Amino acid sequence: MSKGKTGQRRSTGTLQQKRLQLPWPEDRHLRILSIDGGGIKGIFPAAILAELEQECLDGEPIGDYFDYICGTSTGGIIALGLGKGLRAKDLLELYMEKGTRIFPQNFKCLRKITSFAITTYSSKNLRKVLNESLGDIKFGASKNRLCVPAFEGKFGEVLVRKTNHHPDYKMDHLVDMAQIGMETSAAPSFLRTFSDEQYHFVDGGIWANNPIMIGLVDALSCYQVRRDQIKILSIGCGEKPYKVSWLQRHLNGALSWWNVIFAAMSLQSQNAIGQAGLLIGRDNIIRLDASEEHARIGMDNVKKAKEMLPDHASEVLKDRIDIIHDMFLTDKVDPYEKHST
Repeated sequence: MSKGKTGQRRSTGTLQQKRLQLPWPEDRHLRILSIDGGGIKGIFPAAILAELEQECLDGEPIGDYFDYICGTSTGGIIALGLGKGLRAKDLLELYMEKGTRIFPQNFKCLRKITSFAITTYSSKNLRKVLNESLGDIKFGASKNRLCVPAFEGKFGEVLVRKTNHHPDYKMDHLVDMAQIGMETSAAPSFLRTFSDEQYHFVDGGIWANNPIMIGLVDALSCYQVRRDQIKILSIGCGEKPYKVSWLQRHLNGALSWWNVIFAAMSLQSQNAIGQAGLLIGRDNIIRLDASEEHARIGMDNVKKAKEMLPDHASEVLKDRIDIIHDMFLTDKVDPYEKHST
């Protein structure tokens, strides 16, 4: 658990000046892996990464080839697993074998009706799966620099959990990885908010479903790295274009805008990719995402996700493997210095 005074805002003590930047080698790229949120559709990025391991790395853990891993919600869980040293293959198997434990598929109609008043699924199931997969490993034990967003609801603040890869980062390295997985994936209406001794956490997807800018800004603020040295592999879980309906155009009441959060998530992702491209150039970013058809799979539709997403991941990846290998997978990254308090 994070330490501190009960009732104290996380943002208390925020730096009011530019962060002291640490050296970065002039001759080495800084590689970031960014993974979006999307519930059980995390099968898609897990399958992408598992296939890259198989085709390019002889089954070695793909996390060894990235300096930073940033993930939101289901992407945060994948980031934590890779940071622990798990292979993407192991994480894909977790989704395929334990997805129905997190999102039970019985009583679906009843769950949909009752979801207007109570959460659709029990958070206890997810906690058990995370405990089994991540154990009691602390966040600061990660092999990679990690950035995992959530929303802190007690004081109404955005939050990014960060490993202790900079001397300024003193609050999160002793928190259990499993807890951080619960924080970032507490999706409204699907799962309850997650509370520890001090705070109330909600899914990071409500403000940073695509965490690409979280990783990029952190790298630029922490290290003396040129923008053209940064390479980013960004993987989504599928986005449906949000289009304004007849009801929204003509009646415009609160009921017709009930699903506006999906617009916010989609538009945030578009904006984040655009901003990252402006900063480092789109040629330094590879974005892989599921098609609009596959994006329509529900965040909790385990059956369809398992049936459709692994093969679709192979289709999306097949023409990009060589360029991904050359940009990211030619050599392992150096271990980062951990700063303890």
